Amino acid sequence: MAGKAAQSVAKTVGEYQYPWKEKLAKYKDELSKGVWGYWHLGAWKQLGISARHRARLRKEVLLAGQDWPYDPERKEMRTKRKGHKCDRISAEKRANTAELMKKMPEMLLDYKKRRWEKKMKEEDSKKTF
Repeated sequence: MAGKAAQSVAKTVGEYQYPWKEKLAKYKDELSKGVWGYWHLGAWKQLGISARHRARLRKEVLLAGQDWPYDPERKEMRTKRKGHKCDRISAEKRANTAELMKKMPEMLLDYKKRRWEKKMKEEDSKKTF
């Protein structure tokens, strides 16, 4: 007798289907207001459905193959770098220094030319007086 009672209970539990269609129709307005709640006239209001029930309803809808449009848009992934900032900056400085050293002969010639022009200009100004 106990075996038959246990079988009937297991059968009813196995056949139980969560009524997600009815729940979805009932809480459609609440779910469209947001995930956690919403601001109404300057006051924060909780949703009419708890987070646990919302999560169960979402799970059942997705398991049934339907889409769930009530999730918020996902934000962009953060691109925060790991490691120490000083290590990254020193590597950038070394790369910049290497590039500048390639340009160094040209820069020196420009500097010498500017100095020579300045010297010539000063000599010309002294000659005119």
